[in-house]
Amino acid sequence: MKKLLILSGKGGTGKTTTAAALIRFSKAKAIADCDVDAPNLHLVTAQTGNPEVTQFLGGEKAEIDPCKCTGCGLCQSHCRFDAIREKDGTYAVNEYACEGCGVCEYVCPQRAVKLVKDAAGRKELYRSDSVFSTATLKMGRGNSGKLVTEVKMAMQKYAPETELAIIDGSPGIGCPVIASVSGADLVLVVAEPSLSGFSDLERLVKTAEMLRTKLAVCVNKWDVSPEHTEKIQLFCAERKIPFAGKIPYDKKASEAINAGMSIADLDCPARNALESIYETIMKLL
Repeated sequence: MKKLLILSGKGGTGKTTTAAALIRFSKAKAIADCDVDAPNLHLVTAQTGNPEVTQFLGGEKAEIDPCKCTGCGLCQSHCRFDAIREKDGTYAVNEYACEGCGVCEYVCPQRAVKLVKDAAGRKELYRSDSVFSTATLKMGRGNSGKLVTEVKMAMQKYAPETELAIIDGSPGIGCPVIASVSGADLVLVVAEPSLSGFSDLERLVKTAEMLRTKLAVCVNKWDVSPEHTEKIQLFCAERKIPFAGKIPYDKKASEAINAGMSIADLDCPARNALESIYETIMKLL
């Protein structure tokens, strides 16, 4: 299975729009949305049937048994994260502040506190004509890289005979991106033609090079700033990074997204540019 990962240096560059179009062009049967902090690929790649839903268990959180708690307050006074609150003489844990360090469990004389596995997210798997794996991490949780790995593993497990998998990654260069890049055959970076977009591209290239992953670059809305687009192309040429193409600004793209459609379903300049990029990417793969 060849794995194509779509990344961008920041949100709003057109990464998911590009991924949805490439999925439609390739008729990919293995798809994953690894942007677990804000998954949205499902909005433009309609799935049929109900998903198989499972909990994602991350780290541990403290839990206080109100029946055993005598209200001594030792747990609260020892908590460095201010995660324990008193109410009506007993104490409770704020799950968003708790770091799972276990100090409260250690100091409790009544053994009213214990660390329990935290339900840190929700995994969804659609299995019909294709396999679509996605997940949503709960607010304030820090296990995004682990969850991304589980999303990819589910996709690979249930679509093992598929020739091509397309993965929509997270923006930036953080933990979920590093977990997404692992095992990818090619990363397509969707760049923004701006000063900050160029800086974002440099950071992504450096990250991919450290992970020894093959890269290609395309520019979305290139005609908004031809000067920065040319700068990105020169940068790619200097670093010997394949430049896959340029996508023009197209109002029909926004209309398609708002209607929950893929650009691949339209007849417009952006669609034609993306099809050309798709053909280039397939040659690189």
